Amino acid sequence: MRHWILVPAAGAGSRFGGPVPKQYLALAGRPLIHHTLERLLRSDALGLVVVLAAADPHWAASGPPADPRLLTVTGGAERIDSVRAGLQRLADRALADDLVLVHDAVRPCITRADLQALLAAADHPGGAVLAAPVADTLKRVSGGVVVATEPRDGLWAAQTPQLFRYAMLCKALARAAGWAPPATDEAAAVEAAGHRPRVVAGRRDNIKITWPGDLALAEAILARQAEEERT
Repeated sequence: MRHWILVPAAGAGSRFGGPVPKQYLALAGRPLIHHTLERLLRSDALGLVVVLAAADPHWAASGPPADPRLLTVTGGAERIDSVRAGLQRLADRALADDLVLVHDAVRPCITRADLQALLAAADHPGGAVLAAPVADTLKRVSGGVVVATEPRDGLWAAQTPQLFRYAMLCKALARAAGWAPPATDEAAAVEAAGHRPRVVAGRRDNIKITWPGDLALAEAILARQAEEERT
């Protein structure tokens, strides 16, 4: 299957805090984003587009992987803007029916098995997303107090990658431009365009680095996954 991978990495990581965007922080002795890219480049993707912030001083200094499939482009203020910029970078390369996998730069624990499972769902006309069923009890909070307990039946926590046909994703994101608040993932835009993505059950350890404590957790996950590969 012809497929491309798009990695939005233009965010500043405001919830994480600190002067360095979280995708460049050290994880197991290397920049976090390098772990993510190494995992993704193990696939047979035709190319991988990393979407960077304007005048990003960290990308070149980090010593990114030297893979001829690796492309870069400048992103925008919001995730949707960056993903659209990444799609435009592929305009003269991707075919309308090519698959595009969009993956968070700060999900370094993605496994080959999850990538293969997602690609196996590529025949679904509405695309596919990795996700995990919600296990925790959900509380709606206002003013620091619980105002309701929400039923979790049928709720799944979306992960990445999310997979769609190139032309479908371009059209869906064009329709979603200007949303307030903006779409927080590609599936929301695709759903708004009338499609119903297939859910592919992913590993729960495909975590997104959001808070400082997540770095230690990710390092432990990477070590355990490496042990799994050795056995």
